[in-house]
Amino acid sequence: MSTIYVRTLKRAEHTVFCVADGQKYYYDSQFHKRIPFSSGQQIKRSLIDSLCKAINQTPSPTTFISTVETVKGKKEISEGEVYGTCDPTYADQLFGGWMKANKAIEGVKKEKTLKRRSPLSISAMRALHPLLAGLEKEAASFDRSERPNNVVIVRDEKGNELTNEQIVELLDGKDRSLSRKWLNASDRVSGLFVVDFAIDLRRLFSVSINSFEPEMSESTIEKLKNEGWIESSNVFGPCLTVHKELRESWIKGLAKAIIDWRITSNQSRTFSLMDTLAISISDNANTIAGSIRAKLSEDDSKKADPIIDENLKGVETFITLQAGAFVHTKGENVDALEKAEQHLIDLMMAFDYENQ
Repeated sequence: MSTIYVRTLKRAEHTVFCVADGQKYYYDSQFHKRIPFSSGQQIKRSLIDSLCKAINQTPSPTTFISTVETVKGKKEISEGEVYGTCDPTYADQLFGGWMKANKAIEGVKKEKTLKRRSPLSISAMRALHPLLAGLEKEAASFDRSERPNNVVIVRDEKGNELTNEQIVELLDGKDRSLSRKWLNASDRVSGLFVVDFAIDLRRLFSVSINSFEPEMSESTIEKLKNEGWIESSNVFGPCLTVHKELRESWIKGLAKAIIDWRITSNQSRTFSLMDTLAISISDNANTIAGSIRAKLSEDDSKKADPIIDENLKGVETFITLQAGAFVHTKGENVDALEKAEQHLIDLMMAFDYENQ
């Protein structure tokens, strides 16, 4: 087994995944619905945040390059490159990958592009079925009308502040409050959602040292060798592999992150636990897709039933207590997530990273 697949079923209630015109969505042409989603990039960032917390490591620094250009006779700072450390001693770099392409500058020798593809493939978090998730509108207001110490400022066309008497005169005959602001209605998300992960064990703890398609600089390679990284090779060529002690520590952190991640960028007034209902783990992508699925109701084609299949060959499925409120199942366990985390650890520990 060289790839581990993980499917996670989550429940969201009256929340926001990511703000873009209220909430990102796509249109389902079969069921004629707007379907909310969270991008794979947002899931990846949430997972990396959880990973760094689990292993107690500060995320790697990011370098922002800007240049000074003359625009219409004035010097302006323009946007330039953004890149990470390209250093796999940071877990977020090792698992998240990197890309460093330096901009060509006249008179300066251009460095080779450094690129590492992440060993983690992550899907968007989308509805388990178009009929099992959706968007609703929520109107909101910013209301401080009950407070006697508010400061109300009204300016005229020239920017001059009006006196209290002038403000009262303007409001005469109008039913309006200056201590209350009405906000535009915003989309809120509710329903059952799935996200898929693929973990490429061949590349998980190995970084290529192929000089023709470099992933690291020569100085970083020497640094890793001095820190005990092991010279090895895999199907992609010669590489450096994380030594066993560090590998075991980071495996535990990665397993915890995959189980415990949650979107942390949703706003406080729309917070949802986004609790996990079930997790399936397998080495077969086709089989795992059937372990957590939905089926159109035989009685009503406008309804869909969520299904968690606990008996698929080659798939280990772990079901939490709260799943029983939304899915017909008998396999709920109070320690389901702990068992799923340990199963992931066992699978990742069993792979022979040094002798592929």
